[in-house]
Amino acid sequence: MKASAFVYPWDVNGDPGAPARLAGLGLGQVTLASAYHSTRTLTPRHPRHRIVTAEYAAVLYPPDDRWAGRDLRPCPAGRWAPGDAYGEAARALAAAGLQVHTWVVLAHNSRLGAEHPDTSVVNAYGDRYPWAPCIAQPATRAYLVDLAAEAAVRPGAHGTELESLGWYGLQHLHAHDKTAGVGLGEAGQYLMSLCFCPSCRAGYGEQGLDPDELAASVRDALEPLWRGPADDEGWPTVGKLLGERTAARTRAWREETAGTLQEEAVAAVRAAAPAGFQVLLHADPVSHHCGANAGADPARVLAVADGVVVPCTGGTDLLAPFAEHARERTVLAANLTVVSGMGGSPGTLAADAARARARGATELRLYHAGLASDGDLAAVREARHAWSSWD
Repeated sequence: MKASAFVYPWDVNGDPGAPARLAGLGLGQVTLASAYHSTRTLTPRHPRHRIVTAEYAAVLYPPDDRWAGRDLRPCPAGRWAPGDAYGEAARALAAAGLQVHTWVVLAHNSRLGAEHPDTSVVNAYGDRYPWAPCIAQPATRAYLVDLAAEAAVRPGAHGTELESLGWYGLQHLHAHDKTAGVGLGEAGQYLMSLCFCPSCRAGYGEQGLDPDELAASVRDALEPLWRGPADDEGWPTVGKLLGERTAARTRAWREETAGTLQEEAVAAVRAAAPAGFQVLLHADPVSHHCGANAGADPARVLAVADGVVVPCTGGTDLLAPFAEHARERTVLAANLTVVSGMGGSPGTLAADAARARARGATELRLYHAGLASDGDLAAVREARHAWSSWD
């Protein structure tokens, strides 16, 4: 069973032992970040540093001239990943015998929202979410599609994984995050993630909804939640709070917007890539969900992409809807966290992988080789012996 571990360029560059150590996991592939959001990360084995602070969303290579004269363009990384950090790491990993795929974060970019506030999702109260570009806006969509093609198809890469290719909403860990005081539940998260920028207001109008009335209805629906937790059944609760007809039309607008963006981005990557280049999306089969694993219609996304990477640390249920629409060569990669300190369970990795395989997984993704302790990595090596017999 094929497996790949996520890694950052700063886990590799400046550490001569990193490529051999990663190759020693026995996985054969790494998924290396080429465009990534702001973050603070631990590097527990690096000889030069232990903490890396990526101050803003950036590309980890020199962007090309396609961006000349454009208002929306990617920022090169600063001192945490200077120059062609991706390329340097990719070459070192390939020399160690590892196949390298790119890891591209798209609609998750706080710097874009800070420098271009009009690109951000705007909730029903008028609050902007600077970390969440609105994917309905034409200029933002053009930026994301071109970024997907450039960041995915790097020299020597055999494939890509596109993260955050869809709606990003309220749920987002921010600096000193203080948003958990009220338990909004799935329904509240959806309502707080509905966008009311000019493009989305026009989109609701195309669905027969008055955007001002819709915003007022969303605020009314949320009012009981501010007073304390309420019963939450997910989407059925959205229908109860907003009205079935209205809820369905908001979802139709957002599903079509995300679906067409996913199709356009995959097509752009394919047009830029050599033959045989693999294109996967980090995805959630519940189409109204927001976040890094963007909501996607399983049949629609698997009609254009080679497969999906599905979050499975909390269980394998999300694999089944994709498995129903898988074709002979579709990749269903179960994403399992192997960092104990981040909620992972490397000690049960072999059993978790077996459960994922039983639900239709064809590959594994392990988050995250650079962040894991030595003990966590030892558990990965041990588990690898268990699933190697499944090949």
